[in-house]
Amino acid sequence: MKKNNKNIKINNIDENNENTPKYGHIYLVKNPASNEVALCAWASKLNKGTKVIFETRYGLDLGLIVGDASNIDKPYSCGSNHACGACLQAEDLIDTDEDLVAKDDNLVSDESEVILYRNYEDLENNIENQKDKILIKKNVNWIERIATESDLKKYSELCDRELDALTLCREKIKKHNLDMKLVTAHFLLVEPKIVFFFTSEARVDFRELVKDLVSVFRIRIELRQIGVRDESRVLGGLAVCGRDYCCHCVTDKLQPVSIKMAKEQNLSLNSMKISGPCGRLLCCLSYEQDFYVEEKLKYPPEGSKLKLGRELMKISDINVISKKITLSSIDGRMLNIDATKVSFNPDSKFG
Repeated sequence: MKKNNKNIKINNIDENNENTPKYGHIYLVKNPASNEVALCAWASKLNKGTKVIFETRYGLDLGLIVGDASNIDKPYSCGSNHACGACLQAEDLIDTDEDLVAKDDNLVSDESEVILYRNYEDLENNIENQKDKILIKKNVNWIERIATESDLKKYSELCDRELDALTLCREKIKKHNLDMKLVTAHFLLVEPKIVFFFTSEARVDFRELVKDLVSVFRIRIELRQIGVRDESRVLGGLAVCGRDYCCHCVTDKLQPVSIKMAKEQNLSLNSMKISGPCGRLLCCLSYEQDFYVEEKLKYPPEGSKLKLGRELMKISDINVISKKITLSSIDGRMLNIDATKVSFNPDSKFG
């Protein structure tokens, strides 16, 4: 077969069409504006960092492929090198990479999704990769299309306008004397719409504010109230560990965290030490909770009696990290011993 360097266009079938393919590849797609992550499907292989247009809860917007999520429902196996989090802070969303964006706007339409291949070798390699396709469930949205160079240029221009929109909206909030803190503003890439994120301790009647903003921007306005943890997720920053906020760079799924977790992990109950910059309990408490629960099953519970020689002592503390057990006697003496030296009978609750 004769080979050439011309681009070859392959169209995927529209999702709403009856002939929509049932099999494809699932990816984690991150929205850089809200730092939310969604599961999306595409009919062929995409590289990490590819810019795409996908459906968010706010409308069609720019997204970034975080990684392959085909194994998302499968149990984790040790040694897996496929991260399932949203960590991709080093990627630049504006700099275009000719390998990651479509080259011509004319090749992209609303009815089809487009992938460009530089030669027949690339096409043959891609066909070989189709063997990894899986069944796509109905609740998984399909990626609209690959982002083009003009999409990225428009995205950059809209980012420059967001700061002015933020300043103007704050002036309007002050004018209407509303008790709300504006967090950020975002222009959707595809749809004529701007979303303002704000926090407030109470419910806010912002109908007059919306009318005022519509008269200025002449596009759809959406004001979305978020919590303080969501504010940290949107803005980002450095946590007490010196790394980016987990809610910003690892996952947008904010799990409930309780003070009971801090107690079970033998942490200080000083709120200043176990709270993040958002003022809420550290998310990492919930991440590590399962480890502590599983490890403590290997130890006798606190309050159990342990026979040491001829003396009966009580277990007052268990440190699963150092694998040490603290014992206390009737006369107040304390003793730390290695957990490996303890024999525990769960039926009698005596060591």
